[in-house]
Amino acid sequence: MSDTLSHVAEDHADTAFRHWTFDTPGPVRIGSGEHRRMFCRMLLDTHHPYKPAVIDWPPLAPDALARLTSLPIWDMAVQTEGRASVRVRTYAASIREPLLAEALTLDAAEEARHKVVLSKLVQAYGIALAPEPDYIEPRDPEWAWMLTGYSECIDSFFAFGLFRAARESGYFPEPLVETFEPVIQEEARHILFFVNWAAWYRRNLPWWRRPWHALRVAAIWIALVRERLAIARGIDADGGVHDSNFLAANRGTLNATLTPKALFEMCLEENERRMSGYDARLLRPSVMPAVARFALRFLKR
Repeated sequence: MSDTLSHVAEDHADTAFRHWTFDTPGPVRIGSGEHRRMFCRMLLDTHHPYKPAVIDWPPLAPDALARLTSLPIWDMAVQTEGRASVRVRTYAASIREPLLAEALTLDAAEEARHKVVLSKLVQAYGIALAPEPDYIEPRDPEWAWMLTGYSECIDSFFAFGLFRAARESGYFPEPLVETFEPVIQEEARHILFFVNWAAWYRRNLPWWRRPWHALRVAAIWIALVRERLAIARGIDADGGVHDSNFLAANRGTLNATLTPKALFEMCLEENERRMSGYDARLLRPSVMPAVARFALRFLKR
C-alpha cells in the first residue's frame, strides 16, 4: 500500500512539474505586476522535490558505460552548473521584491541541485573529474544573471534535441534516460522563467536606460557565440582542450539520420513539447527557434 501511495505522489509531482496555468484569467500585459507574478509563480509552483542523494542510478552494460564515460562533457557540465548557481544566487540577493527574490533563490537552488546530480552520476559510474575551480561571486550580479540566462537558452535548445536523439537511438539505456529526465525539464522551466523576466525587466526600465541595456544584451550574445565557437573547436570555457568531435564520432550510434537538418527539426519539436504544458500567456524563448528555422530554410535546399 505504501509503495502505491508513493507512486501516486510521484506521478502527481511529475504532472505538476510539467503542467501549470496561472490562477488569474484573461490577458496579462507583458511588463505588468501580474506578468511578474505569473512567471514567478510558474517557477515556484512547478518545483519538483526530487532529491539527488536518493537517486537510484541504474547499472549499465559495458558498452553503455563506455559511451557514458567517454563523453568529453562532464568537467564542463559540473563547472557550468557550479558557476550558474553562484551567479543566480548572487543576483537573487540583490533583489528587494519578495516574490521575485524567492523565485530567483529557488532557481539558484535548482542549479546547485543539477551540480549535485551530475556529481552523483559521475561518482556512480566512476568518471574522473578535474579539480573544480573556486566559484566566486560576480562583481556585477545583473550581468552574471543575464549571461547565465541567455547561455541556458542556447544550451538547453540543443540539449532537448540531443537528449531525444539519445533516447530514440538507445545511445543511453532507457532507465538512465528516465533518471536524468527531470534535469532536462527543469532547464525548460528555467529558460521560460528567464525570457519572461527579461521582457518584464526591459519594459520597466526608464527610456533613457534602455539603449545601454540593449548594448549589454548584445555584448552577452557576442560573448556567448564566441564561447560556443571555441567549444566547437575543442576549447572549453577555461581554455582547456577537449575532444570536440562528439557528434561526428557518434552519429551512427545516436541516429543514422541525425543530419544537421534532422537535429534542428528535433530541437524545435522538443522545445515546443517541453514548453507546451505551461500557461500559453507566458512568453516562450524565441531567438534559438528563430535561428533554427532560418538555418532550415537553407538546409532544406
